Amino acid sequence: MNTFAYWPDRATHARVWSLAWPMMLSNITVPLLGLIDTAVIGHLPEPHHLGAVAVGSMVFSILYWAFGFLRMGTTGMVAQACGRNDGARIRTLLGQSLILGAGIGLLILLLRTPLTTLALQLMDPEPAVLASATQYTAIRAFGAPAVLCNFALLGWFVGNQNTRITLILLTTTNVLNMLLDLLFVFGFGMAADGVALATVCAEYFSLLLGLWFCRRMLGRLPGHWAWQQLRRLHDYRELISVNRYLFVRTLLLLMTFAFFTAQGAQQGTTILSANAVLLNFLLLISNALDGFAHATEALTGKALGQKKRRGFYQILVCATLWSAVSALLLTLIFGLGGRPIIQLLTDIPAVREEAIRYLPWIVLLPLIGTWSFLLDGIFIGTTRVKAMQDTMLVSVLLVFIPVWWLSQPLGNHGLWLAFLSLFAARGLTGAWVFRRLNRQHAWFRPER
Repeated sequence: MNTFAYWPDRATHARVWSLAWPMMLSNITVPLLGLIDTAVIGHLPEPHHLGAVAVGSMVFSILYWAFGFLRMGTTGMVAQACGRNDGARIRTLLGQSLILGAGIGLLILLLRTPLTTLALQLMDPEPAVLASATQYTAIRAFGAPAVLCNFALLGWFVGNQNTRITLILLTTTNVLNMLLDLLFVFGFGMAADGVALATVCAEYFSLLLGLWFCRRMLGRLPGHWAWQQLRRLHDYRELISVNRYLFVRTLLLLMTFAFFTAQGAQQGTTILSANAVLLNFLLLISNALDGFAHATEALTGKALGQKKRRGFYQILVCATLWSAVSALLLTLIFGLGGRPIIQLLTDIPAVREEAIRYLPWIVLLPLIGTWSFLLDGIFIGTTRVKAMQDTMLVSVLLVFIPVWWLSQPLGNHGLWLAFLSLFAARGLTGAWVFRRLNRQHAWFRPER
């Protein structure tokens, strides 16, 4: 690919930014909600309630994250249908994704007791925390159908190039969640159960609001509903095929994060706490850079559906430029401001000292990790999701684990080296796959 032949014009920059900035702001609301939950429950006199919310929310974060394919898989397929102006297919994908999300959510709800009991046993909290966390998880499980349907809706809106609705949905839902936190905990005298109930109410509000926005958008789409494709199981084959690769990829990523946390815990509470502080930085970095990945998903998928070769490569060059600029900016922010940010996040001198010691790894992370985020966006938009699964398999099994094994004498530095090696490997293997597909003219037929 000749980069200069596909240099993006002003309109391409505008399209990328118009989709990226709402997603960046939307993503910021997610960690903000966690901070508000912690602040509200942290003002109660009994400390075990805070532990219960931390443990319980982690259970559902991991559980729901495993089904994040409902968002990613829907986006790429809808974007391509949008490029073809295939209103019937866009409708079908919406219906199928919602049915799939609701079905998995109901299954989680039916199996809530054994699932949450097993998860809490694995975490092994102290008895007071366990009792409160059990109450919390019993309530949170009722939100599963709404959460997974919301994943499908978010993917559908992004695929339709409408990230502003995503911003409205996440912002209003999280604000409602915060207000209900205050009402249930301070107004009604509830504790961890109040935080759980507030979250479930907000999740169903988000679903209703999302469906209302859907109804408005569907009125402007061409075509009609193909109801028979929602009833026949074999018509879900393409959606399930795409999602199964994403499911494996996400499970591998979850296992890596769990392994990283467990290995840090084996080095002592101080190291575990310091790593937890630094992982908050990772969350901010990934949320910021994911804005361009989401824009890439929607725009490359649409360009592929329209068979617009020039537009496709212009989007790739534009997204690459802005991802690199954003990565440099984040590196400067954490390089210059990382130490004072750590001091704001914790008052414990030993944790501060350890977090500052390992801060250079976070400073490097944006420059190393941005390419894996961007390539994931390309593969999702073009529905080349098997490539995402395969690059993750190679990166985890042939890079992350061997690097960790060989660098164990370095202690926590070795653990962070392995963690950054994972992101580097994802970027390199993803770039290799992209180059191979490009040489095979997998995106478009060769120009004559």
